[in-house]
Amino acid sequence: QLRLVESGGGSVQPGGSLRLSCAASGDTLDYYYIGWFRRAPGKEREGVSCISTSVGSTNYADSVKGRFTISRDGAKTTVYLQMNNLEPEDTAVYYCAADPRSRYELLFRQCVFDRPADYDVWGQGTQVTVSS
Repeated sequence: QLRLVESGGGSVQPGGSLRLSCAASGDTLDYYYIGWFRRAPGKEREGVSCISTSVGSTNYADSVKGRFTISRDGAKTTVYLQMNNLEPEDTAVYYCAADPRSRYELLFRQCVFDRPADYDVWGQGTQVTVSS
């Protein structure tokens, strides 16, 4: 049974950086999309980024493009979200999640970051706070 645990959240000033980790246990991530999502106070869950872990292709929401980078380790057991030039609007609980996909989708389709209902396994979340 795949399990995911997020870490790396914290409090940072505007313009600062944080690196979030999503560690997998029970399975490797070869056959999944891994997505990062966030929920800000009073707002709905929002997709941030995703990665097809078998080939490393990525996708990003417009709000974070150019500031955030998603990546995976060589063992395909951990996915990272490097967040640079953070803004107060980035304050949220950040979640990673796993979406099992076919070999065709993993090889020839971009991962989907804006459909959280497709993701089957979720971590518990890690708080990110950006303020002066």
